[in-house]
Formats: sequence, C-alpha cells, structure tokens
Amino acid sequence: MSDITSQNFAQEVIETSRQIPVLVDFWAPWCGPCRTLGPMLEKLEAEYAGKWKLAKINSDENPELSAQFHVRSIPYVVAFVDGKPVDQFVGVLPEAQLRAFLDRVIPQPAEVAYREGLAASQAGETAHAREAFQNALAFDPGFDAARFALVNLLLDSGDVHAAQDEFALLSPKAPQDERYAPLETRLRATERADTLPDAGALRTVVEAQPDNLQARLDLAQQYIAAQDYEAALEQLLAIVERDRAFRDDIARKTMVSVFDMMRDAPQAVSHWRRQLASKLN
Repeated sequence: MSDITSQNFAQEVIETSRQIPVLVDFWAPWCGPCRTLGPMLEKLEAEYAGKWKLAKINSDENPELSAQFHVRSIPYVVAFVDGKPVDQFVGVLPEAQLRAFLDRVIPQPAEVAYREGLAASQAGETAHAREAFQNALAFDPGFDAARFALVNLLLDSGDVHAAQDEFALLSPKAPQDERYAPLETRLRATERADTLPDAGALRTVVEAQPDNLQARLDLAQQYIAAQDYEAALEQLLAIVERDRAFRDDIARKTMVSVFDMMRDAPQAVSHWRRQLASKLN
C-alpha cells in the first residue's frame, strides 16, 4: 500500500499498473465508510500477495486528483490496468463483492502468459514467445488470441506443420474473429508455396503471359507466404482488373485478407484500397 499525491501519481499508479493492477482508494480521515473499507482493502492486498497494489489518495489533500477523476462521493475506488482506469465503485462493498471486483481486473494466468508472449515476440525472443503462448493455451485451451499469435509465430519460424496443427485447434467461434480470415489466407498460401513453382519462375510466366490469371494468383500466393504483401496485392489487383469473377472473385477476397495482415502499414493499405476501389467502379 502506498500514499499517492500528484507528484508520484504517474509513477506509482500509471506506470505500476502496466505491471500489475492498481486499486486507487480515494478517502478522507473524516469519512466513516472510508475507515471501514480501507482495512478491508489492505487485508485483501496482503492476501493476494503481489497480484495487485493498493494506492490511497487523501481527497482533501489532493483536490486536483479528485477533480481529475470526477470524485463526487467517497470512498471511491478506481482500478487501473495498463495505465488506464478500467473499473470503479463507490461506497463500501461486502468482502465477497470486493473479491469479485478484484477477480475482474486481475489478469488470469492465461492472460499473463499471453502478454509475456507478445512482449517476447516483439523483442525477437522467438523461443521464449513460443513457450509463453503454449503456457497460455495450457491454462486456457480456448484462448484463441494466444493461438492466433502462436500460429503466426510458427509461420514466421517456418514450422508450417506445427502451425497447421495449432490452427486446427482454434475454437468453433474463431471464424468470427477478424484475425481468422487473414491468418487462414497466410497459412493456406504458405502450405501451397512448396507445391508451386518458385516466385522467379512464376514472374517469368506472368511477364510472357500477362493474362495468365492462375499464374498471377500463384505468384501472389508465393508473395503472401514470403510476407511480401504489396507485391502480392499488385498481382491480385491485376487479376481483378482483367476478370473480377475469376475463381469466384478470389483475387478481391484475398486482397481484403491481405489488408488485414498489413495493419501496421495503414498508409499502404489506404493506397491499395483506393486502387481496388478504382477497379471495381
């Protein structure tokens, strides 16, 4: 438990909440309910042994913080996770309701392992990330976000067979997730890549036979497997321009999936969306 002022709020609440949830208790010495709730929160903080932190703000001594969070009545408790307020309550809750509140804001073991995997992946620690995602799925086999991340990681590592196995284990609700279609497109392209001529040979065919739409589609699949998405979009757009109905509009549908794969390049996506729209009008 720590006492918070405007001077240490950013460090003790915002930054700390990026590691573990922080419950901020707005109170005052004259407030009877505050004297009831405070010891309950301190007891639970000790019981949960480091899974969350209690931060207390004397609202009389820190009116600017009270105003910032629109405190109208105390005790007022705000839960912070990842630097942001995510839940709150006013007044004294029975202990059972306090525990339920805490359970809502404390990350479950699967979520903790998933976040660890994301951080490791971003740091280029592939083996660590793979283990963390697998740990998340051991805690919760239906955790599709972790499995999506694991499949992408396996594809990045060239372990196509393991990626296929993990993709098959996605839950029945996974196809409704916006991440499903682009990942399926990438997986299928990677599966096909080994059965197709290499990109160089396909480029030669396309240059000699610009209207060979199957060759263009195969080349786009090779580019997708190699994560050269803009090169893939160029071939797919050429198919749309020549014959949108080719193989049940597969080129346009694949372009939409590739857009989802390129979320970290919004300007490029906007450019190609405009190009696609111009061919459809």
